[in-house]
Amino acid sequence: MQLKKNHIFYGNNLEILKSFPDKSIDLIFADPPYNLQLKDTLHRPDQTTVEAVTEDWDKFENFNTYDEYSMKWLVECKRILKSDGALWVIGSYHNILRLGTCIQNLGYWILNDIIWHKTNPMPNFRGTRFTNAHETLLWCTTSRKAKYTFNYQNLKELNDGKQMRSDWYIPICSGKERIRKINNQRAHPTQKPEALLYRVILASSKKGDVILDPFIGSGTTAVVAKKLQRNFIGIDNNKDYVELAKKRVKRAPILEKDVVSIAQSRKELPKVRFGELVEQGIIPPGAILTDAKNKFIAKVKIDGSVASKNITGSIHQVGAKIQDLYSCNGWDFWHVKNSKSTTLLDKIRTEYRNKRSALN
Repeated sequence: MQLKKNHIFYGNNLEILKSFPDKSIDLIFADPPYNLQLKDTLHRPDQTTVEAVTEDWDKFENFNTYDEYSMKWLVECKRILKSDGALWVIGSYHNILRLGTCIQNLGYWILNDIIWHKTNPMPNFRGTRFTNAHETLLWCTTSRKAKYTFNYQNLKELNDGKQMRSDWYIPICSGKERIRKINNQRAHPTQKPEALLYRVILASSKKGDVILDPFIGSGTTAVVAKKLQRNFIGIDNNKDYVELAKKRVKRAPILEKDVVSIAQSRKELPKVRFGELVEQGIIPPGAILTDAKNKFIAKVKIDGSVASKNITGSIHQVGAKIQDLYSCNGWDFWHVKNSKSTTLLDKIRTEYRNKRSALN
Protein backbone atom coordinates (compact mmCIF):
# COMPACT_ATOMS: atom_id res chain seq x y z
CA MET A 1 0.00 0.00 0.00
CA GLN A 2 1.25 3.45 -0.91
CA LEU A 3 1.33 5.73 2.11
CA LYS A 4 -1.68 8.06 2.13
CA LYS A 5 -0.56 11.23 3.85
CA ASN A 6 -2.80 13.72 5.63
CA HIS A 7 -5.56 11.17 5.99
CA ILE A 8 -7.45 9.69 8.92
CA PHE A 9 -8.35 6.01 8.52
CA TYR A 10 -11.42 4.37 10.00
CA GLY A 11 -10.97 0.72 10.91
CA ASN A 12 -8.93 -1.82 12.83
CA ASN A 13 -5.63 -0.15 13.63
CA LEU A 14 -3.64 -3.40 13.57
CA GLU A 15 -4.84 -4.29 10.08
CA ILE A 16 -4.26 -0.77 8.78
CA LEU A 17 -0.78 -0.59 10.33
CA LYS A 18 0.13 -3.87 8.59
CA SER A 19 -0.68 -2.27 5.23
CA PHE A 20 1.89 0.53 5.66
CA PRO A 21 5.31 0.18 3.98
CA ASP A 22 8.42 -0.60 6.04
CA LYS A 23 10.39 2.41 7.33
CA SER A 24 7.87 4.97 6.07
CA ILE A 25 7.06 6.99 9.22
CA ASP A 26 9.20 9.65 10.91
CA LEU A 27 7.38 9.99 14.22
CA ILE A 28 4.66 8.07 16.05
CA PHE A 29 2.64 9.44 18.93
CA ALA A 30 0.55 6.71 20.55
CA ASP A 31 -2.18 7.30 23.11
CA PRO A 32 -3.41 3.70 23.49
CA PRO A 33 -6.18 2.41 25.76
CA TYR A 34 -5.13 2.75 29.40
CA ASN A 35 -7.01 -0.36 30.61
CA LEU A 36 -8.33 1.64 33.57
CA GLN A 37 -10.32 -1.32 34.92
CA LEU A 38 -13.11 0.90 36.23
CA LYS A 39 -15.98 -0.92 37.93
CA ASP A 40 -18.19 1.46 39.86
CA THR A 41 -19.68 4.75 38.75
CA LEU A 42 -17.83 7.61 40.42
CA HIS A 43 -19.82 10.46 41.98
CA ARG A 44 -18.84 13.87 43.27
CA PRO A 45 -19.77 14.92 46.83
CA ASP A 46 -22.91 16.58 45.39
CA GLN A 47 -23.83 13.18 43.83
CA THR A 48 -23.32 14.30 40.24
CA THR A 49 -21.64 11.71 38.02
CA VAL A 50 -17.96 12.11 37.12
CA GLU A 51 -17.23 11.79 33.41
CA ALA A 52 -14.94 8.77 33.13
CA VAL A 53 -13.61 6.41 30.48
CA THR A 54 -16.30 3.73 30.20
CA GLU A 55 -16.04 2.86 26.51
CA ASP A 56 -15.52 -0.73 25.37
CA TRP A 57 -12.23 0.10 23.68
CA ASP A 58 -10.64 0.56 27.11
CA LYS A 59 -11.78 -2.82 28.43
CA PHE A 60 -9.57 -5.92 28.35
CA GLU A 61 -10.17 -9.36 29.81
CA ASN A 62 -6.95 -9.36 31.83
CA PHE A 63 -3.37 -8.07 31.86
CA ASN A 64 -2.17 -10.80 29.48
CA THR A 65 -4.77 -9.79 26.91
CA TYR A 66 -3.69 -6.18 27.21
CA ASP A 67 -0.02 -7.11 26.87
CA GLU A 68 -0.67 -9.24 23.79
CA TYR A 69 -2.55 -6.40 22.14
CA SER A 70 0.19 -3.90 23.05
CA MET A 71 2.92 -6.11 21.61
CA LYS A 72 1.05 -6.42 18.31
CA TRP A 73 0.71 -2.72 17.61
CA LEU A 74 4.18 -1.92 18.94
CA VAL A 75 5.70 -4.53 16.59
CA GLU A 76 4.02 -2.88 13.61
CA CYS A 77 5.10 0.57 14.75
CA LYS A 78 8.73 -0.56 14.95
CA ARG A 79 8.50 -2.02 11.45
CA ILE A 80 7.13 1.13 9.84
CA LEU A 81 9.34 3.61 11.70
CA LYS A 82 12.36 4.90 9.83
CA SER A 83 15.69 3.92 11.37
CA ASP A 84 16.07 7.49 12.69
CA GLY A 85 12.40 7.77 13.66
CA ALA A 86 10.94 8.01 17.15
CA LEU A 87 8.02 6.67 19.14
CA TRP A 88 6.21 8.56 21.89
CA VAL A 89 3.78 6.62 24.10
CA ILE A 90 1.63 8.15 26.82
CA GLY A 91 -0.04 6.38 29.71
CA SER A 92 -0.91 6.39 33.39
CA TYR A 93 0.07 4.13 36.28
CA HIS A 94 -2.53 1.64 35.00
CA ASN A 95 -0.58 0.78 31.87
CA ILE A 96 2.69 2.68 31.36
CA LEU A 97 4.84 0.11 33.19
CA ARG A 98 3.41 -2.70 31.09
CA LEU A 99 3.96 -0.69 27.91
CA GLY A 100 7.52 0.08 28.97
CA THR A 101 8.24 -3.63 29.37
CA CYS A 102 6.84 -4.38 25.91
CA ILE A 103 8.84 -1.53 24.40
CA GLN A 104 12.13 -2.71 25.87
CA ASN A 105 11.45 -6.36 25.02
CA LEU A 106 10.96 -5.35 21.39
CA GLY A 107 14.34 -3.63 21.20
CA TYR A 108 13.25 -0.01 21.30
CA TRP A 109 15.59 2.31 23.22
CA ILE A 110 13.96 4.63 25.78
CA LEU A 111 15.56 8.09 25.70
CA ASN A 112 13.46 9.78 28.39
CA ASP A 113 10.39 9.35 30.50
CA ILE A 114 8.52 12.64 30.57
CA ILE A 115 6.22 13.52 33.44
CA TRP A 116 3.21 15.54 32.35
CA HIS A 117 2.14 17.44 35.46
CA LYS A 118 -1.50 18.38 35.09
CA THR A 119 -1.83 21.84 36.56
CA ASN A 120 -5.60 21.42 36.91
CA PRO A 121 -6.14 17.71 37.68
CA MET A 122 -9.44 16.13 38.58
CA PRO A 123 -9.64 15.75 42.40
CA ASN A 124 -9.86 12.37 44.10
CA PHE A 125 -13.47 12.75 45.18
CA ARG A 126 -13.52 9.76 47.51
CA GLY A 127 -10.44 10.90 49.40
CA THR A 128 -9.02 7.37 49.38
CA ARG A 129 -5.90 8.04 47.28
CA PHE A 130 -3.57 10.84 46.24
CA THR A 131 -4.94 13.08 43.52
CA ASN A 132 -3.75 11.60 40.24
CA ALA A 133 -2.03 14.70 38.86
CA HIS A 134 0.32 13.35 36.20
CA GLU A 135 0.78 11.02 33.25
CA THR A 136 3.98 9.58 31.81
CA LEU A 137 5.31 9.77 28.27
CA LEU A 138 8.06 7.47 26.99
CA TRP A 139 10.26 8.85 24.22
CA CYS A 140 11.90 5.99 22.33
CA THR A 141 14.03 5.29 19.28
CA THR A 142 14.19 2.16 17.16
CA SER A 143 17.58 1.22 18.63
CA ARG A 144 20.29 2.53 20.92
CA LYS A 145 22.40 3.62 17.93
CA ALA A 146 19.61 5.47 16.11
CA LYS A 147 20.35 9.05 15.03
CA TYR A 148 17.06 10.56 16.08
CA THR A 149 15.75 14.10 15.65
CA PHE A 150 15.90 16.34 18.73
CA ASN A 151 15.42 20.07 18.24
CA TYR A 152 17.26 20.91 21.44
CA GLN A 153 17.79 24.59 20.73
CA ASN A 154 14.14 25.20 19.89
CA LEU A 155 12.99 23.51 23.09
CA LYS A 156 15.46 25.69 24.97
CA GLU A 157 14.02 28.83 23.37
CA LEU A 158 10.52 27.61 24.21
CA ASN A 159 11.66 27.36 27.83
CA ASP A 160 12.92 30.96 28.14
CA GLY A 161 16.49 30.09 27.21
CA LYS A 162 16.83 27.27 29.72
CA GLN A 163 17.35 23.60 28.92
CA MET A 164 13.98 21.87 28.68
CA ARG A 165 13.41 19.50 31.60
CA SER A 166 11.61 16.17 31.66
CA ASP A 167 8.76 17.50 33.81
CA TRP A 168 6.17 19.40 31.81
CA TYR A 169 3.55 21.56 33.51
CA ILE A 170 0.59 21.70 31.14
CA PRO A 171 -3.14 21.93 32.00
CA ILE A 172 -5.62 19.29 30.87
CA CYS A 173 -8.21 20.21 28.27
CA SER A 174 -10.86 22.50 29.65
CA GLY A 175 -12.93 25.49 28.65
CA LYS A 176 -13.07 26.21 24.93
CA GLU A 177 -10.41 23.63 24.06
CA ARG A 178 -12.49 20.74 25.42
CA ILE A 179 -14.73 19.54 22.59
CA ARG A 180 -18.26 18.74 23.69
CA LYS A 181 -21.41 17.33 22.17
CA ILE A 182 -24.72 19.16 21.92
CA ASN A 183 -25.71 17.71 25.32
CA ASN A 184 -22.50 19.17 26.81
CA GLN A 185 -20.95 15.72 27.31
CA ARG A 186 -17.31 15.33 26.32
CA ALA A 187 -16.92 14.34 22.68
CA HIS A 188 -13.91 12.20 23.64
CA PRO A 189 -13.03 11.11 27.20
CA THR A 190 -9.24 11.34 26.86
CA GLN A 191 -8.73 14.41 24.65
CA LYS A 192 -5.12 15.59 25.00
CA PRO A 193 -4.24 19.30 25.11
CA GLU A 194 -2.70 20.78 21.99
CA ALA A 195 0.15 22.22 24.07
CA LEU A 196 1.30 18.70 24.93
CA LEU A 197 1.43 17.59 21.29
CA TYR A 198 2.98 20.89 20.27
CA ARG A 199 5.97 20.17 22.50
CA VAL A 200 6.29 16.54 21.35
CA ILE A 201 6.14 17.39 17.65
CA LEU A 202 8.40 20.43 17.94
CA ALA A 203 10.97 18.34 19.81
CA SER A 204 11.07 15.27 17.58
CA SER A 205 10.26 16.16 13.99
CA LYS A 206 11.10 18.39 11.07
CA LYS A 207 8.89 20.27 8.66
CA GLY A 208 7.43 17.84 6.12
CA ASP A 209 7.92 14.74 8.30
CA VAL A 210 5.20 12.09 8.44
CA ILE A 211 3.61 11.77 11.89
CA LEU A 212 1.37 8.82 12.72
CA ASP A 213 -1.14 8.52 15.54
CA PRO A 214 -2.55 4.97 15.57
CA PHE A 215 -5.15 5.96 18.20
CA ILE A 216 -6.14 9.34 16.77
CA GLY A 217 -9.22 9.82 18.96
CA SER A 218 -10.26 13.46 18.92
CA GLY A 219 -7.53 14.33 16.40
CA THR A 220 -5.19 16.51 18.46
CA THR A 221 -2.04 15.01 16.94
CA ALA A 222 -3.26 15.65 13.39
CA VAL A 223 -4.36 19.21 14.23
CA VAL A 224 -0.99 20.19 15.67
CA ALA A 225 0.92 18.40 12.89
CA LYS A 226 -1.02 20.35 10.27
CA LYS A 227 -0.38 23.67 12.04
CA LEU A 228 3.37 22.95 12.16
CA GLN A 229 3.49 21.90 8.48
CA ARG A 230 4.06 18.23 9.14
CA ASN A 231 2.20 15.44 7.34
CA PHE A 232 -0.15 13.38 9.48
CA ILE A 233 -1.80 9.98 9.41
CA GLY A 234 -4.43 8.93 11.94
CA ILE A 235 -6.25 5.69 12.67
CA ASP A 236 -9.26 4.94 14.86
CA ASN A 237 -11.86 2.20 15.03
CA ASN A 238 -14.60 4.53 16.26
CA LYS A 239 -16.46 6.19 13.40
CA ASP A 240 -17.64 9.11 15.54
CA TYR A 241 -14.07 9.90 16.61
CA VAL A 242 -12.85 9.74 13.02
CA GLU A 243 -15.51 12.23 11.93
CA LEU A 244 -14.69 14.47 14.89
CA ALA A 245 -10.97 14.39 14.08
CA LYS A 246 -11.56 15.16 10.40
CA LYS A 247 -13.70 18.17 11.27
CA ARG A 248 -11.06 19.49 13.67
CA VAL A 249 -8.28 19.07 11.11
CA LYS A 250 -10.30 20.79 8.41
CA ARG A 251 -10.71 23.85 10.65
CA ALA A 252 -7.10 23.90 11.80
CA PRO A 253 -4.93 26.68 10.29
CA ILE A 254 -1.49 26.14 8.78
CA LEU A 255 1.15 28.42 10.26
CA GLU A 256 3.10 30.61 7.85
CA LYS A 257 6.36 29.33 6.40
CA ASP A 258 8.61 31.85 8.16
CA VAL A 259 6.99 31.00 11.50
CA VAL A 260 7.38 27.24 11.09
CA SER A 261 11.00 27.41 9.92
CA ILE A 262 13.10 26.73 12.99
CA ALA A 263 16.73 27.22 13.90
CA GLN A 264 19.23 24.49 13.20
CA SER A 265 20.29 22.33 16.11
CA ARG A 266 23.83 22.73 17.39
CA LYS A 267 24.88 19.54 15.66
CA GLU A 268 23.77 20.93 12.30
CA LEU A 269 25.49 24.32 12.65
CA PRO A 270 28.91 25.00 11.08
CA LYS A 271 31.73 23.96 13.39
CA VAL A 272 33.67 26.63 15.26
CA ARG A 273 36.84 25.63 17.11
CA PHE A 274 37.72 27.41 20.33
CA GLY A 275 41.20 27.81 18.87
CA GLU A 276 39.68 29.70 15.94
CA LEU A 277 38.31 32.30 18.34
CA VAL A 278 41.79 32.58 19.87
CA GLU A 279 43.47 32.93 16.45
CA GLN A 280 41.04 35.65 15.45
CA GLY A 281 41.60 37.57 18.66
CA ILE A 282 37.96 37.20 19.68
CA ILE A 283 39.16 35.54 22.88
CA PRO A 284 42.86 36.49 23.09
CA PRO A 285 45.58 34.46 24.82
CA GLY A 286 45.67 35.37 28.48
CA ALA A 287 41.91 35.90 28.70
CA ILE A 288 40.38 34.78 31.99
CA LEU A 289 37.57 32.23 31.96
CA THR A 290 35.25 31.56 34.89
CA ASP A 291 32.15 29.51 35.59
CA ALA A 292 28.78 31.16 36.24
CA LYS A 293 29.37 31.27 40.01
CA ASN A 294 33.03 32.39 39.85
CA LYS A 295 34.03 29.21 41.63
CA PHE A 296 36.58 28.10 39.01
CA ILE A 297 39.08 30.17 37.01
CA ALA A 298 41.12 29.25 33.93
CA LYS A 299 43.47 31.14 31.62
CA VAL A 300 43.52 30.87 27.81
CA LYS A 301 46.86 29.78 26.30
CA ILE A 302 48.26 30.62 22.86
CA ASP A 303 47.33 27.26 21.35
CA GLY A 304 43.65 27.42 22.35
CA SER A 305 44.04 25.20 25.39
CA VAL A 306 43.16 26.49 28.85
CA ALA A 307 44.87 26.04 32.21
CA SER A 308 43.37 25.90 35.68
CA LYS A 309 45.81 25.25 38.53
CA ASN A 310 47.78 22.17 37.40
CA ILE A 311 45.19 21.07 34.80
CA THR A 312 45.65 21.87 31.12
CA GLY A 313 43.55 20.85 28.14
CA SER A 314 40.58 21.84 26.04
CA ILE A 315 37.72 23.89 27.46
CA HIS A 316 35.76 20.64 27.75
CA GLN A 317 38.51 18.55 29.34
CA VAL A 318 39.43 21.14 31.95
CA GLY A 319 35.79 21.90 32.74
CA ALA A 320 35.19 18.21 33.42
CA LYS A 321 38.34 17.60 35.48
CA ILE A 322 37.97 20.54 37.83
CA GLN A 323 34.38 19.49 38.58
CA ASP A 324 35.34 15.82 38.85
CA LEU A 325 32.86 14.95 36.11
CA TYR A 326 33.02 12.46 33.27
CA SER A 327 32.32 15.15 30.67
CA CYS A 328 31.55 18.84 30.34
CA ASN A 329 30.38 21.09 27.51
CA GLY A 330 32.88 23.91 27.83
CA TRP A 331 30.83 26.23 25.64
CA ASP A 332 28.02 26.19 28.21
CA PHE A 333 30.28 26.12 31.28
CA TRP A 334 32.93 28.78 30.75
CA HIS A 335 32.43 32.55 30.60
CA VAL A 336 34.92 35.20 29.45
CA LYS A 337 35.50 37.55 32.36
CA ASN A 338 36.42 41.21 32.06
CA SER A 339 36.32 44.16 34.44
CA LYS A 340 32.64 44.88 33.88
CA SER A 341 30.87 41.62 33.01
CA THR A 342 31.10 37.97 31.99
CA THR A 343 29.93 36.48 28.69
CA LEU A 344 29.11 32.83 28.04
CA LEU A 345 31.42 31.21 25.50
CA ASP A 346 28.48 29.84 23.53
CA LYS A 347 27.12 33.38 23.06
CA ILE A 348 30.51 34.55 21.76
CA ARG A 349 30.68 31.53 19.45
CA THR A 350 27.16 32.19 18.11
CA GLU A 351 27.93 35.84 17.35
CA TYR A 352 31.16 34.87 15.60
CA ARG A 353 29.45 32.14 13.59
CA ASN A 354 26.69 34.53 12.46
CA LYS A 355 29.23 37.13 11.30
CA ARG A 356 31.24 34.47 9.47
CA SER A 357 28.10 33.18 7.74
CA ALA A 358 27.13 36.70 6.69
CA LEU A 359 30.53 37.20 5.05
CA ASN A 360 30.24 33.95 3.16
